[in-house]
Amino acid sequence: MMGSMAGLEDIEQPRRHGSATAARWSPAVEDEHALKALELFGNPTDAEVPLPSRPESAAIARRLAQVVVLRHWGLSPKLTEDAVLLTSELVGNAVRHTGARVFGLRMMRRRGWIRIEVRDPSRGLPCLMPVHELDVSGRGLFLVDKLSDRWGVDLLPRGKTTWFEMRVADR
Repeated sequence: MMGSMAGLEDIEQPRRHGSATAARWSPAVEDEHALKALELFGNPTDAEVPLPSRPESAAIARRLAQVVVLRHWGLSPKLTEDAVLLTSELVGNAVRHTGARVFGLRMMRRRGWIRIEVRDPSRGLPCLMPVHELDVSGRGLFLVDKLSDRWGVDLLPRGKTTWFEMRVADR
């Protein structure tokens, strides 16, 4: 499956310059990190990208979604922001609730739509729970339901694929 995650040190850690202060966020630094993630893990538009089922993989998946949606597909920053957030939610669910060692990330675009999928080996179905104002967790699928145009789960012989789709304006 996945070997070492060598090369991620500078992706996961804020860069330090001179003093002990971390570099401020900037689109250029974020692009650099996203391109590095693409180089290390592969392009989820070409084939499913396997990622280790660890919390830090959510950051990798967010960066892959960002570089694909914003740079490769040339879609709007707002759509990119929503797609990145929803990708992170699906990955978080796969990491927290499936017991998987690895999950897969896949991204597709067809006329008028984008689709992002997270595949894991569990056949346990995610549940859309009611969300209350003071809840500190459990908002993931609520957000997916609110921000995507449609979403669902496809059961597989071994596991499932959880996905969402968003409408896009084709130029």
